[in-house]
Amino acid sequence: MDAPYAIAEPLEPGAVRLLARNPSPFTYFGTQTYLVGESELVAIDPGPDLPQHVDAILDALDGRPLAAIACTHTHRDHSPASRALKEATGAPIIGCAPLALESIGPRADASFDKDYAPDRILADGETIDFDNGKRLLAVATPGHTSNHLCFAYGDALFTGDHVMGWSTTVVVPPDGDMAAYMKSLDVLRQRGDRIYYPAHGPAVTKPAQLVRGMIGHRRQRERQILRLVAERPRDIPDIVSSAYPGLDQRLVPAAGGSVYAHLLDLQTRGLVEAGEGEKWMKTAESG
Repeated sequence: MDAPYAIAEPLEPGAVRLLARNPSPFTYFGTQTYLVGESELVAIDPGPDLPQHVDAILDALDGRPLAAIACTHTHRDHSPASRALKEATGAPIIGCAPLALESIGPRADASFDKDYAPDRILADGETIDFDNGKRLLAVATPGHTSNHLCFAYGDALFTGDHVMGWSTTVVVPPDGDMAAYMKSLDVLRQRGDRIYYPAHGPAVTKPAQLVRGMIGHRRQRERQILRLVAERPRDIPDIVSSAYPGLDQRLVPAAGGSVYAHLLDLQTRGLVEAGEGEKWMKTAESG
């Protein structure tokens, strides 16, 4: 399929989507920037540092003022274009806190944007007020990264990388935290949002159903890991090869990070322990 790059796609009144040309196994067809509002706009997740994508955002503004540039988190496929967009429009960068960490070992998905510099950091429940009474509400959703935010606009939720309809979310330590991610999924489960607009992939039109399924999937993966390490002590590559048969080799590092995140959560709960040779096993207390 031909991805609609650099084209402003109306989604519903007051919401437009623009797709950046940065496809990959982790971004699907690319990062989606959203413009919300009517006479005054907010740009959500301006995307990677691609001049043609910034130009497409500016064209989509069509002379209307940009009230803010809102970033869900600081991976390099989400926030770097905030600087060029701020320079072009004068709009402040508002949203997640700055964060620049490297994961243990090589990273398969996008690394952190070390130059991200927000003018204002939003805490959970704080808002961006714009366009004569419109409001963008920050919903703290740590897990994929510790600084991740979703943004609610009416009954629509812009979910960044926290929930995506086309793929599960990468959770890679040390900053990715599985326990925090599960709690954040539960936060969304308790909300009544009509639709999700993720940063990658199609809109989620049955969000409550999807979130319930995601929680179930993660619990199933947890039980699978527990069964594997109960059979014999295993290192992470052994667990990945057993739990993800036939996995695309490009995704193996991400799967290893996810398994490690699960193991750290299980260790905190006293269900597994690390042994010699970087091998993991069930604790005697867990049965």
